Formats: sequence, structure tokens, C-alpha cells
Amino acid sequence: MVEKEQQTVKQEKPKNELWEWIKAILIAVAIAALVKYFLFTPIVVDGESMMPTLEDRDRMIVNKIGYTIGGPERFDIVVFHAPQNKNYIKRVIGLPGDTLEYHEDQLYINGEKIEEPYLAQYKSEINEGTLTEDFTLQDVDPRIKEIPEGYIFVMGDNRRFSQDSRHIGLIKQDEVIGTTSFVFWPIPSIRTVK
Repeated sequence: MVEKEQQTVKQEKPKNELWEWIKAILIAVAIAALVKYFLFTPIVVDGESMMPTLEDRDRMIVNKIGYTIGGPERFDIVVFHAPQNKNYIKRVIGLPGDTLEYHEDQLYINGEKIEEPYLAQYKSEINEGTLTEDFTLQDVDPRIKEIPEGYIFVMGDNRRFSQDSRHIGLIKQDEVIGTTSFVFWPIPSIRTVK
């Protein structure tokens, strides 16, 4: 009788241990999915539109929770859903209520001159012409004088080779996935960016 009870206990132990492993794995997968879907997700920079700030193939972490608390701020680097079912990474230049203009490579927001220190390296390397050609919001869309509520104006740092709001128009804020400022790969390039 004791022998039968011992066999039953031995048979139950592997079953219970297997079930515990399965539960642990399922919980870990669920937590990872929740973190990726709601909090943070990796993204790979595709192209040169954000050079010299970001290089092609840099891998970054996108913070998805920042904009559930507040909206984008000027000069944030954001990831958003763009046309052609792609995600773009660009810099926020204009916010709701802003008028925006570039004249002789200088940004003006609401008529006020705004410095862009992240462009200093690129501007110093230009041999002729300007990094950012002259334009106003009306040149992008003749119907708008200022950025409407719920929209932002974005541009890549590599102004001559960037597909941004000058081409695709204003971006709805609800299309913004999140902000990013940390490059985690390749290892020699680990850094925070502004």
C-alpha cells in the first residue's frame, strides 16, 4: 500500500513541475508583450534622414508612455505611423498653434528666431547653399496659417534628404507612437540623443 502511494507521489511531481514551468513561461511572455505593447518597444532607424543625430541601422528604444501623460515637446525625436504603412522617426519642429517659417537657414516659430543646436555639425559641413531651404507653412499647405490642434510638424535633421512634413504634411498627434532618445545598438554607438 505504501509502495503504491509513493509511486503516485513520484508521478505527480513531474506533472506539477512541468505545469509550473509552463505557467512561468506564459507569465513571462505576457509581461514581455504588455511592456512592448504599452510601455517600450525597439525600433531600427531606416535611412539617413536623421543624420548626423542618428545613423542608418541604429537601434533605439521607443518610450510609449510619455505621451499618454503629456504631448510632444518641440525638438523631441518621435516615432509615428506614416503613409505607406511605415513608421518614421523625425524631430518635432512645430506644435499646435505655431506659425512656422525657414528663412536663410533659420527657423522662426511665431515670428521668433529659434536656435537648432543639433544642426550645427551639418551646417558647418555645407560647402554651398543652405541645409534647410526657405519655406512657410502656407508653402506646405496653402489652407493653414498655423498648426491646428491635434497636429505637429516634423522634420528630419538631414534636411536635404528627409521625407517629412514638408512632403507628407502635418502629423496627427494620435499617430505618434512615442519618443526616443536612447541608442542601444551597435554597442560602440550606445548613447542618448537630443
